[in-house]
Amino acid sequence: MSNLPILIADDQKDVLDALKLLLKGEGFLCLPVQSPDAAIEELKKQPFSAVILDLNYTRDTTSGAEGLELLTRIRALDPDLPAIVMTAWGSVDLAVQAMRLGANDFIEKPWDNHRLMSILTSQLELGAAKRKSQKLERENELLRGDHADFIAVSPAMKQLLSVVDRIAPSDANILLTGENGTGKSMLAQLIHERSKRAGRSFVKVNMGAIPESLFESEMFGHVKGAFTDAKGDRIGRIELAEGGSLFLDELANMSLAQQAKLLRVLEEREYERVGSSRTQRADLRLISATNAQLERAVEEGSFRQDLLFRINTVEICLPPLRQRREDIVPMAENYLRLHAKRYGKPRARLEPDAMNALLAYQWPGNVRELNHVLERAVLLGREEAGETRIAAADLRLQGAVVAAAPAPVASPAMEAMTLDDAEQLLIRSALERYSGNIMQAAEHLGLSRSALYRRLEKFGMSTHSEGNDD
Repeated sequence: MSNLPILIADDQKDVLDALKLLLKGEGFLCLPVQSPDAAIEELKKQPFSAVILDLNYTRDTTSGAEGLELLTRIRALDPDLPAIVMTAWGSVDLAVQAMRLGANDFIEKPWDNHRLMSILTSQLELGAAKRKSQKLERENELLRGDHADFIAVSPAMKQLLSVVDRIAPSDANILLTGENGTGKSMLAQLIHERSKRAGRSFVKVNMGAIPESLFESEMFGHVKGAFTDAKGDRIGRIELAEGGSLFLDELANMSLAQQAKLLRVLEEREYERVGSSRTQRADLRLISATNAQLERAVEEGSFRQDLLFRINTVEICLPPLRQRREDIVPMAENYLRLHAKRYGKPRARLEPDAMNALLAYQWPGNVRELNHVLERAVLLGREEAGETRIAAADLRLQGAVVAAAPAPVASPAMEAMTLDDAEQLLIRSALERYSGNIMQAAEHLGLSRSALYRRLEKFGMSTHSEGNDD
């Protein structure tokens, strides 16, 4: 939740005092003002997390005109600032008018404290999620580029994008499969941006990282008091994705209990927040991704067949990089451009021996590995004549061999390692053995999924869902 203050605009001092006392008691900072002009002046001076505004400022009018004008001015300054309007002279027409002008919610005086705080908390959480999404978009822009940079030179990728163009405008559930690092996360974003829901939220969830006990709260949300640590209302990922797309990554790592709860939402398009009896509709488009073979998981009893039927209306398999070699050099040049810009380096250029090395390598880590290799190469390349020239040596692929799989790397003797080094080696070995499948790697290591995720986070080790080139 944001630490920014909440702006309160009302011409009655007793109302301002009551709201200030209520918000302070709930741990919020607030700034009260008594006129529309004062509200605009404060908005120009500093950022706020939300605004609560009255619709009537002249004692002899009940039209709400001043408040509606203020709302319009607020939206001109900040289109995304959560705004809650309130008035003692509420009517359905006035509420509709306020919502059309950009109000996020509406409440009448005298207000119910619990309802007001529930609305405010929900809007703050939605606003924070939107700001976080926008920040991530800005931070990732250099690395991701626009989706014209989604390279499709090879016949395999041209065919894949042709399928995407046909299915993206529909609301069909899509399952993305393929090896680690082939670009499933980026493709999911591309599908969303080419859909009819492009103007709404794209919410990404790593299903393998959600503990069993928190699944319902994370996905469906909860109300204050639903359980011991529920200090306030919480919006779940499904509600955050309302009207947009929900991307579920690492799908195969869901437990059977979690699968059953997700299936109910997909079948009935309804859910309830934890602790609430109010049923909410789920209007979203589902995109899922996994590197596992779900048909085999169904046979083994670890994945529900009825859920598989629900999520794979259309299945798209991303080919590994070694099967789309025509894309390697164009993708490498694109990453060079993005990373050179990110690090303030001169325009980067591949030397002929570097191109040959890129094409000779098997790329077991696929697109993600290519991205990381080129990022490092930009930093290591020599600057000459206004360019950053990338030689084969700068790629650090000298040990690569053209083979079906990368040669095993000799590891130092265990007795020469620290405990942390040995643990990292064992984790890497297990992930490689099971092609990045967290569930199988965890079972091999004798750990729970959540315990393995904690160790991955501790050591800064990546999983296939991280980054834009998943």
